[in-house]
Amino acid sequence: WGLSAGIEITMEANPSSADAKRFAGYRSVGVNRLSLGVQALNDADLKFLGRLHNAEEALRAIAMARATFPRLSFDLIYARPGQTLESWETELRRAAGYAADHLSLYQLTIEEGTAFWDRAQAGGLKGLPDEDLGADMYLATQEICGSAGFEAYEVSNHAQPDAMSRHNLVYWRGGDYVGIGPGAHGRVTLNGVRHASVAQRLPGQWIDAAEAGSGDESLMPLSAEDVWAEYIMMGMRLSEGLDLERVRQIGGARFEELPLKKFQDLGLIWRDATRFGATLQGRMVLNTLTSELL
Repeated sequence: WGLSAGIEITMEANPSSADAKRFAGYRSVGVNRLSLGVQALNDADLKFLGRLHNAEEALRAIAMARATFPRLSFDLIYARPGQTLESWETELRRAAGYAADHLSLYQLTIEEGTAFWDRAQAGGLKGLPDEDLGADMYLATQEICGSAGFEAYEVSNHAQPDAMSRHNLVYWRGGDYVGIGPGAHGRVTLNGVRHASVAQRLPGQWIDAAEAGSGDESLMPLSAEDVWAEYIMMGMRLSEGLDLERVRQIGGARFEELPLKKFQDLGLIWRDATRFGATLQGRMVLNTLTSELL
């Protein structure tokens, strides 16, 4: 494949490894968008999250990245133990002042099978915000980002005009993408059939397999139901919603069973002549809403 004009090439980096010379080197070979894993702007919470950098290093890395790359995104996690609505509002306003054109803002969730889950089960996580406070934080996030010119184009991602992450939009819009490298996942359409690819997870095994012809561990055709479910799950995350005609084409008879009117009446879904999606209230219960649609 060739490269399209104006291609977006994003690299992820951690503030602890920030180095102005290395940033310049990445920029010189074509990287034009950097995504920094900041996660918090205070040292105590960074330590809780297991990060190797401190807040000062994070701000220094942001400044170096802004001076080097045309586009910059960094992420924060909120609803952390002991965090109040007021402290999150203060932190987010501060972050917006440092941001370039994109912010990724994720609410902390405790997922089974993670170290956080084990700590929570052992009683080691105290002061986690309850659901009501989490909802207030989400609403505050939308208001502050909107006021600062960062549109909520996806449930956790905010960007200034024309600064949305292009590769993420491919996933959320149900497009094809090639997964290359250890553990990479992909979705590719071959002869009209959408396939899921999964690469060998361990680097050594991936290298051996790639040199032998393919680093993929599996390449499986997706059922019509799988394609439908993925398109709904991904598209409901976007503020632009889903294309009604495409949902009709993918879903067939399933489309007629979608309870769109029910959730429109509840104020959780918006719909116009060509598209539908989650309202702000719908985003706040997005997992349940998506499950009901499926």
